[in-house]
Amino acid sequence: MSGVLYLVATPIGNLEDITLRALRVLREADLVACEDTRQTRKLLDHYGIHKPTVSYHEHNEALRSAELLEKLRSGTSVALVSDAGTPLISDPGYRLVIKAIESGVPVDPIPGASAILAALTASGLATDTFHFGGFLPARSTQRRKLLAKLKDEPATLVFYEAPHRILEALDDIEAVLGSRPVVLARELTKIHQEFLRGTTQTLRRELTSRPSLKGEMTLLIGKATGPALTELSIPEAVAACMCAGLSRMEAMKSVARDRGLSKREVYRAMEESTR
Repeated sequence: MSGVLYLVATPIGNLEDITLRALRVLREADLVACEDTRQTRKLLDHYGIHKPTVSYHEHNEALRSAELLEKLRSGTSVALVSDAGTPLISDPGYRLVIKAIESGVPVDPIPGASAILAALTASGLATDTFHFGGFLPARSTQRRKLLAKLKDEPATLVFYEAPHRILEALDDIEAVLGSRPVVLARELTKIHQEFLRGTTQTLRRELTSRPSLKGEMTLLIGKATGPALTELSIPEAVAACMCAGLSRMEAMKSVARDRGLSKREVYRAMEESTR
């Protein structure tokens, strides 16, 4: 009888964000396959779990998949984890899952933390439809091509981005998609967690004022709403931000920051439009 391949979601920062079921599976599995054994060992040690670990990352995925499949076929149960969050989401594991399915080995997902969903639900942007694009391309040319393909996508766009590329990414978003509501979720569930909300311009001004940019980043872009916000009247721009998912107050604040106006001036323009 074959073993079971468990796909175990682990915390994205706060070690308390792990399910009771995940802890039970990690205790009961015969082997834990992880991206970085040192990183996973911190989690296992925190919960007093003493299980053998083996590295499984993008550089040894092909070879290790074959080795783990043999173990699974022989009855060994394997818990696959990533350094943080849900396995396979912008992380290795796909090859092993496919091989396991093709070999008739049971694959059991153990759901839990996900930076994508954590960022999306607290972003203030629309959550009814979203497009997750993994990491944005490192080069500006490829990044702009990708954004151009998604320009008319009627969904909130969600990407991972590296701190050293975030400013360039915001420039490309502005150039290709225009002025849209944007949210940057940084260091989710950690001590320095923060959400920056506004447009590409306002976020860029905030980030360039900082001495350094650090931390895990999830970048969210509001739905396609038609003309660029800067081409619209103040009431139209506020309405477009609200259609993209921002609350009325957040939309007014965003438009005010983007145009260098006070919230009172935006509110006055909104009032005058209703007369």
